Order: sequence, then structure tokens, then C-alpha cells
Amino acid sequence: MTTKGTPGRVIRIDDETWAEYGEVCEAKGLSRASDLRVYMKREISAHRRRVRDENAARNIADS
Repeated sequence: MTTKGTPGRVIRIDDETWAEYGEVCEAKGLSRASDLRVYMKREISAHRRRVRDENAARNIADS
């Protein structure tokens, strides 16, 4: 099932972890999907910053 045009994804997670994660997300007031998207976007941003900083350092060293 998809919402708002986002495709569904299949991931493998044991039942106990999935249930506990559901409790955590409920306490945060988020769906599992929303929480995963927040996490993924934060990781992508951090990765992009690292790459940008590495490239900047490389450019300075090459100057």
C-alpha cells in the first residue's frame, strides 16, 4: 500500500524488534515510516556534509 505517491518498500526485521519499534514510534507520535524517513534524511544530510568537507579539504590541499 502506498500513500501520497510514495512506493512501498520491503525490509526484513524480526517481529520483536518491529513491535518494540512500533511502541517507540507511537511514543514519539510518528508512524514507523515517518520515523524511518526522518532518520534516512538525517543520514543523507550528514553524508553529504562529510563528502563536501572532504572535497573542500582536498581542494585546499591541492591549492
